[in-house]
Amino acid sequence: MAAASPIDTDPYPLCLERPLGAAVADGHTTFALWAPTASAVTLRLFTHGSDSEAGDRTLRTIALSPHADGSWTADLDGNLSGVYYDYLVTFPYGTVQRTADPWARAAGVNGRRSMVIDLRSTDPDGWDDDRRPDVPPAETVVWETHIGDFSNDPHGGIPAAHRGKYLAFADRGTGVDGERSGDGRSGDGRSGNGHPSGVDYLRRLGVTAVQLLPFYDYGSVDESGGPQFNWGYDPVNYNVPEGSYSTNPYDGAVRIRECKTMIQSLHAAGIKVIMDVVYNHMFSPDNWFERTVPGYYCRRWPYGALANGSGCGCDMASERAMFRRFIVESVTYWAREYHIDGFRFDLMGLIDVDTMNAVRDSLDTLPGGESILMYGEPWSAGPTCVPEGVTLANKDGLAALNPRIGHFCDTTRDAIKGHVFYPERRGYVNGDAAGNKAAIQHAVDAWREPGAFGEGEPGQIIQYVSAHDDLTLWDKLCMSMCPDVCGDGVAAGNVGAAGDGGRGGGDVAGDGLADADDRVPAGGRVPAEDVFDVRDGRCRAVLAANRIAAGLTLTAAGIPFMLAGEEFARTKYGDDNSYDSGIALNQLDWRRSVRLGGLVDYYAALIALRRSDPCWFDAPRQAIDVAGDVVAFRVKEYAVFANPDDEARRALVSAVGAAAGAADAVAGTLPQSASPTAPSTEGAEEMGRYAAETGPDGWRLVLSSDWYDDAGVDAGTLPQSRPSAVPAPFAEGAEGAGRCTAGEWFVLPPRSFTVWKRA
Repeated sequence: MAAASPIDTDPYPLCLERPLGAAVADGHTTFALWAPTASAVTLRLFTHGSDSEAGDRTLRTIALSPHADGSWTADLDGNLSGVYYDYLVTFPYGTVQRTADPWARAAGVNGRRSMVIDLRSTDPDGWDDDRRPDVPPAETVVWETHIGDFSNDPHGGIPAAHRGKYLAFADRGTGVDGERSGDGRSGDGRSGNGHPSGVDYLRRLGVTAVQLLPFYDYGSVDESGGPQFNWGYDPVNYNVPEGSYSTNPYDGAVRIRECKTMIQSLHAAGIKVIMDVVYNHMFSPDNWFERTVPGYYCRRWPYGALANGSGCGCDMASERAMFRRFIVESVTYWAREYHIDGFRFDLMGLIDVDTMNAVRDSLDTLPGGESILMYGEPWSAGPTCVPEGVTLANKDGLAALNPRIGHFCDTTRDAIKGHVFYPERRGYVNGDAAGNKAAIQHAVDAWREPGAFGEGEPGQIIQYVSAHDDLTLWDKLCMSMCPDVCGDGVAAGNVGAAGDGGRGGGDVAGDGLADADDRVPAGGRVPAEDVFDVRDGRCRAVLAANRIAAGLTLTAAGIPFMLAGEEFARTKYGDDNSYDSGIALNQLDWRRSVRLGGLVDYYAALIALRRSDPCWFDAPRQAIDVAGDVVAFRVKEYAVFANPDDEARRALVSAVGAAAGAADAVAGTLPQSASPTAPSTEGAEEMGRYAAETGPDGWRLVLSSDWYDDAGVDAGTLPQSRPSAVPAPFAEGAEGAGRCTAGEWFVLPPRSFTVWKRA
């Protein structure tokens, strides 16, 4: 919701053409700051990025010259790259504000001082040859992670010096508990019998884009301190990489070079990089923008209070001409200088559509810019204040956005797993299939029924069931399907470190769990912990629900998206807002990726299937009417069935029809014993080979969730070996692999997800 403000014009001279910030060129260094209400601006140059560093001293102070466009400038002789600076801004009423440069592209420790930088000097070797991966929309599968989460786990095999750093993405050949996965340079990330981690793992999984939580310079972590954790949704310097992810936060050039190295490494692996950007609010209303032009950059209600639609205290006014200019130039800068492949806009519903469309137009002017992804959250955390006539990029404004700007589809998310804000509420896969079947039929078709939903085209829809916000998919399923055990999660700090899953340093003491009552067994572990850690027989039903959720997301029209670790049942023990819950809780548990390797392989098979045929991206889904709670649909030559019921189901093959558009399937119930067993995979060669000889009217089962089990669930043990490649039971030559000819039935096992293809 947005409320109208009586202020609908920019009250100051606008600087829309002059380059702002500090730049080095032709033996000169120029400085420019927009401060139209200032009476004087002084530039100060320093040797270091903070006054706490040994040897710090002031080099010079220079009075800047004013201009009619509201800017203040200085042109100094010499290349000042590596020199740090700030401004003293004096206002007519006598106040002096010290500020860093809001337009800076480099900074010292904690971003308190800006830095002059010759960007060419920060390019890693081979940077000129770096290219965006050629990943078409039809093959885009997004995997979201936090830079620290990716490598903080000591079991992940990342060198200690690179854990939690940009450079962890440049380490190849890493494996769980030090098992090498191959050299990682020219192979496929599956060499030998090791268990890959890091980028080699991503290649094996098959994802084609990594969305990184904010890695601009943010304020919630002290870069001069030891290891700390925060998601980073509190920007300080938008155009500067975060220093805590670098090996030296004191040298402003190091973070830039290492950030580029991270991107270069992912590109070399064929993986796009999507940057999470937060232009809707800042770390504090006392930010560099407001220090230079007080009262201009933050939205305010008519009575003077700051608007707080972000829930963070200071909504930024994207509709103001100068902040719109900043957003457009900032996004374009990251795309051009850092070769970023896409942008995810946090709380996009607080940004006006004109600004979003201007960003799209600017990106399109870059070489290959049309391929750069743009999508965001079409909502806000509360009401904000904008002038009359301003349209925000929330759900009501989607129709006004460029059709190549996408958005997260929360309706799909909630239909699959239940309402995100209520852990106990169930969706299609976890107990309310009947209540959500109709919604799922629309969801898999990207909600594109004409005039019904207003979600746009499939390419605009981000289909997902988990992200960094709220409960992980696994935790949501545990808390809704096992409410007697997991309904309240596990108290913070009270999860044991048994096996591979703990937060703390040991098992839970009997009196250490909040509200546990008599649920703590004599051995000290908590039943909820066993479920979250996938060490309890009840987890098999939860795993089945997880598989169906993944199947629906990865076969739906649109762009599939997942939280890192969703594919191995990632848990945060019921913590639904872990933004500052520490490293141990948030880091990826790489040993879990081994123990739950069957689930990982299932996700990999779904991803490979999706990437094998562009029809999965946007071809229409034709619903097939099957009795019970089964969701069934036709996509070109494929038939897809999700059976959440406890009973096996069947659908008559002839009723599906030889062409898309057939319906009227006959269904019934089969006894448990009628469920088919997994076909042999002996002799299977490569993934992506689906064809096998059948009758002209026949179908072949190409993927079944029943093929992927996790034998170590109850024991909680790590398997001693894993296949060197993802199992391919649907490959050519797999004996009896789901063959089904005309006049027979599609057999749908209980709690299963299956995909069939016409021969």
